[in-house]
Amino acid sequence: MKPWKRMRLGTAPAAAAIAVALLMTGSGPVSARPASEAPAARTAAAGTDWLHTEGNRILDEQGNEVWLTGANWFGFNATERVFHGLWSANLDTITRQMAERGINILRVPISTQLLLEWKNGQATTSSAVNTWANPELKDRTTLQVFDAFLAVAEKYGIKVMLDVHSAEADNSGHVHPVWWKGAITTEQFYSAWEWVTARYKDDDTLVAMDVKNEPHGTQSDSPRAKWDGSTDQDNFKYTCETAGRRILAINPHVLVMCEGVEIYPKDGANWSSTSAADYHGMWWGGNLRGAKDHPVDLGAQQDQLVYSPHDYGPLVYQQPWFRGEWSRATLERDVWDPNWLYLHKDGTAPLFIGEWGGHLDNGPNQKWMTALRDLIVENGIHQTFWCINPNSGDTGGLLGYDWATWDEAKYALLKPALWQSGGKFVSLDHEVGLGGQGSTTGISLGDLYGG
Repeated sequence: MKPWKRMRLGTAPAAAAIAVALLMTGSGPVSARPASEAPAARTAAAGTDWLHTEGNRILDEQGNEVWLTGANWFGFNATERVFHGLWSANLDTITRQMAERGINILRVPISTQLLLEWKNGQATTSSAVNTWANPELKDRTTLQVFDAFLAVAEKYGIKVMLDVHSAEADNSGHVHPVWWKGAITTEQFYSAWEWVTARYKDDDTLVAMDVKNEPHGTQSDSPRAKWDGSTDQDNFKYTCETAGRRILAINPHVLVMCEGVEIYPKDGANWSSTSAADYHGMWWGGNLRGAKDHPVDLGAQQDQLVYSPHDYGPLVYQQPWFRGEWSRATLERDVWDPNWLYLHKDGTAPLFIGEWGGHLDNGPNQKWMTALRDLIVENGIHQTFWCINPNSGDTGGLLGYDWATWDEAKYALLKPALWQSGGKFVSLDHEVGLGGQGSTTGISLGDLYGG
């Protein structure tokens, strides 16, 4: 089984747009800014929008249940080191549109390499920012662009989750199965998380940390990610615990998202087997069978843990469960229940489906997407749709290649899985409704619950 997915970055339209951006910004691909000019950290007051868990629910500080429903927007993980699309579209405009359409949390993929550059005062400017479309970002480093985004997200009532998508700043970095690579060590991975957590520990716009995107690898791969009770370097369960505890030692209020792996040994087998028949296979990051035998332990901050599987349809890869006759019932019985849904049904911890989405084909892929959407809605499962970007090759996005036109059919499929009350979208902010001041489409948590 080879669930190859999202070889999607640097497509022809994106490359053309970058070329335009190069002409319009007049700068090279990436220009360094001296460490002495590194921007100061944001100085937001200590927040009141922090979240925690209770059983399979996520609650605000007052104990009110919330529903995290949003999307992904990639680019900070890639060579451009900023959101894709800023080569032609305006940051404020896209963020406002997301909020007005009900996205209350945005998952932002990033790389360990970029976090370390920021940590070491080596933030750069990126030619992938079109300063005609984004004059407010002129001469801003990638870190300053991220800070500008957090300010805009706060203005429009959107919360943010950081996701270490890859070790290196690489458009295909997610293909590497583990969290260390080349010059990026496991300890540097941890220290990058500590640095970014400390920088934003008082900013409750950034409410969640996804430890590592899609750990994977099969029995014949080296390296590969496994899940057991050891302290081995390739044990992702141990890595989640270590990263999570180090994050929470700095900010005990942030949610820690722990994804799964790709394979897990069947009963009677163990990780030493080289036979594929001895393992349960799943999507990259989607196999959380091991959490039953070896649950993640975050100690005193266990109520900050959220398990976060990914799930995709047959247009991404023709998994065995899509061959022959299949339905939502068979997916739930054979795939979702044993791999991750049991964690919700047992009340163990909340589930957050960090990635799901795809092309609308009026066929099997749309059938899968509708089935998963309905499961999400009926169970109140938290989710971020993949993705805003149109340049995700095997899924497409919510935006068209002009980075302005929304795919209304795809959005209509997603819309029921976005938190709404009384016909209004609900933010995760107690004061700012989704869409910001004067919004006609969104309300705040304060509006919903009072206070």
